[in-house]
Amino acid sequence: MVLTPSTMLPLKHPLPQFSLPLVSGTATWSSRNDLISSGALPNRPVLVMLICAHCPFVKHVEPELTRLEADFKDRVTLLAISSNSLTTHPQDGPDGLRKQAEQQGWHFPYLLDEKQALAKDLRGACTPEFYAFAPENDGLQTLRYRGQLDASRPGNDLPLDGADLRAALNHVLAGTPVDTIQVPSVGCNIKWNPNHEPPWFGQST
Repeated sequence: MVLTPSTMLPLKHPLPQFSLPLVSGTATWSSRNDLISSGALPNRPVLVMLICAHCPFVKHVEPELTRLEADFKDRVTLLAISSNSLTTHPQDGPDGLRKQAEQQGWHFPYLLDEKQALAKDLRGACTPEFYAFAPENDGLQTLRYRGQLDASRPGNDLPLDGADLRAALNHVLAGTPVDTIQVPSVGCNIKWNPNHEPPWFGQST
């Protein structure tokens, strides 16, 4: 494990277009088709969560992700993405991710970014990472928040309450500005496919 902070993708970055398989193996989920068909555009914000099954930092926040889904599922489209290399970390393959979702009672789409294209589009660096997008007047989803869930970390005894992310989502839903002073998330580094690390791999901010 390499303790790694977010790269902090610039705010107002547009939501990337992507089409990825659900870990259930039953379908593909498309940012273009599924967001539109679910009514998420242009009305609903989108929360993208880069997570995985094995990371201790993700395991630490799992209960709060369950609470977030319960509290925001009717107002925000939640998406979980796993981008870890299946060559080096097969435990983050579909079977492990399905088991994780079942154990936590998650119902949001959980997608497998096996080629790691979405993680690179988001300049992802660690698990967990959180990206909250919201629509502009033209319906384009742009980044309003990227950073930590809250200040809780494994072993630091601070409350796991999702304070930072919840505040951002509540501002987005209220149509008020999100504070631009945002604290990076920190966790295990994304496990990039061998010889395909992005330029920021191994850097710290």
